Amino acid sequence: MASNKSHLYDASSITVLEGLEAVRMRPGMYIGSVSTRGLNHLIYEIVDNAVDEHLAGFCTEIHVTLEADGSATVEDNGRGIPVGMHAQGVSAERVVYTTLHAGGKFGHDAYKTSGGLHGVGSSVVNALSLRMTVRVSRDGKIYQDTYERGNPTTPLEKGLLPVVGKSSKTGTLVNFLPDPDIFERTRFKEDEVINRLHETAYLNPQLTIVFTDKREGSDPTPVSFHEPEGIIGFIRDLNATKEAIIPPVYFKGVSEKIEVEVAFQYVSEFHEDVLGFCNNIYNSEGGTHITGFKTMFTTVMNNYARELGILKEKDPNFTGADIRNGMTAIVSIKHPDPRFEGQTKTKLDNQDAAKAVSKVTGDEVPRFFDRNLDQLKAVLSCAEKAAKIRKAEEKTKTNMLTKQKFSFDSNGKLANCISKDPKECEIFIVEGDSAGGSAKMGRNRTFQAILPIRGKILNVEKASIDKVLANAEIKSMINAFGCGFSEGYGNDFDIAKLRYDKIIIMADADVDGAHIATLLLTLFYRFMPELIFEGHVYVAMPPLYKVIPSQGKEEYLYDDKALEKYRKTHKQAFTLQRYKGLGEMDPAQLWETTLDPEKRMLKAVMVEDAKMASRTTELLMGQEVPPRREYIRKHATDAALDI
Repeated sequence: MASNKSHLYDASSITVLEGLEAVRMRPGMYIGSVSTRGLNHLIYEIVDNAVDEHLAGFCTEIHVTLEADGSATVEDNGRGIPVGMHAQGVSAERVVYTTLHAGGKFGHDAYKTSGGLHGVGSSVVNALSLRMTVRVSRDGKIYQDTYERGNPTTPLEKGLLPVVGKSSKTGTLVNFLPDPDIFERTRFKEDEVINRLHETAYLNPQLTIVFTDKREGSDPTPVSFHEPEGIIGFIRDLNATKEAIIPPVYFKGVSEKIEVEVAFQYVSEFHEDVLGFCNNIYNSEGGTHITGFKTMFTTVMNNYARELGILKEKDPNFTGADIRNGMTAIVSIKHPDPRFEGQTKTKLDNQDAAKAVSKVTGDEVPRFFDRNLDQLKAVLSCAEKAAKIRKAEEKTKTNMLTKQKFSFDSNGKLANCISKDPKECEIFIVEGDSAGGSAKMGRNRTFQAILPIRGKILNVEKASIDKVLANAEIKSMINAFGCGFSEGYGNDFDIAKLRYDKIIIMADADVDGAHIATLLLTLFYRFMPELIFEGHVYVAMPPLYKVIPSQGKEEYLYDDKALEKYRKTHKQAFTLQRYKGLGEMDPAQLWETTLDPEKRMLKAVMVEDAKMASRTTELLMGQEVPPRREYIRKHATDAALDI
């Protein structure tokens, strides 16, 4: 029996994280990540609280300012956060900013609907900030509180906040500086913030949001977002560069105390774009409200197709993908008690939301199309066209894919793994035969499959569908993944059939490698988006250097920053090996650095903002050169991107 005290596991081993310590210890649990994405999320948490005040009928303006010192300020003209004595014996404001799950949204009196329902937003931002100042204007006075890393620094006066001035206005101002010990970077990404604020303005047509960037090198001119057309304007914005088939269609209704608002439009493109929002929060992974809309819309349109004789008695129904081909839609609901999967609210889970959206869609869509037969026929014409393409594709794919399946594992391309359990399997898409050979030898054959690809795959953003389907490398991937292809064209994409939990892009750490990774991500985003939305796509991060000291242990370093740090901390002489490509590594090195789940570095590919992702993909990978040149010039200093 071990006598070493360090191995004892008893009551003294149990650590209790008090107050906001848990947030600082595990920030990713509360804001998704500590990358730029998580950093920007701090602003959204505070803004969402201000929007909740607007939804309650008390706030008309929100000002968001990126300050010169790197901090962010969010100010609203709502009622001002309560400052009176709380049952805990201190000001209510202090309770809100220092206690998880404290807020006015758990009862149903103060807020009918709310985006920040979990009550962790304000306190989490406080915990992850180097410093924070809260200034509340109400009852003719201005109250102020200050914090450092979540700990209060303002002495209370008999449990209440000190008064620092007078004001006839009401509202709350929050200024915070992100903690560099928590975040990889502390510079907010203005493009993403602006896009999110503009999105919020579309979802709240009575609200005005003003954005100002006072940081060095930025244009300090305030930008105001006020969209009285609401989500109709949002749809127009999304489709600004596309050829419209029908004007935007809008309807709203209430069912089971859930407010439902939908806008959609058809354009001459072969894919669908359906965005879901609940209480102003974008649900990147969709949820029950999206399912309710899609299911009912498909049913209504198939009924119309039969009434008009477009579908004969013996014809099968159009698939959902046929009917939504070319559709851009926004489904926005206000729910009094939403349930999300995770704090970052990426997927709505309420079954009553599906029923409510389905009911309103079933009532309102026929009401519109009964009065607009020309538009109805235009939409059904899109469905007919999509169905023809799908049927032609099915024949093509049957010939193209099934014939290969017999020789697929032995044709020198895919080296499959032994396990057939998708949950434990992963596939590496490897650039080049030499790296592919090393990867095949170095991998764990039980759960790791290797698919080498030769050269750069087709840029699908510029290619027609027949060229995409004819591309040998793309065919290999379709076969390997096993879940089909291109929901927007056919109906055979089924994420449940995916053979691998992780699809890992393994390219060289150079310009060509980055280009190949980008081409692959473009393919997945445009034709298999669920792979990204449901968290199956990763980018491997192979090391750039190997340092071999004259004495001591060899180390792999993954970027120039790590090399700089090594030089500072290791004074003895060392030999530096630079890896130009994966093909330079032998199987053992490749396993140690890139394949071994215990040691490797992977970056998960995520999409937080669908509108921005779609536009950026179109901009960087599409036909137009001048806008791409301008984008690259503007963002050249952000080269180390969060993928």
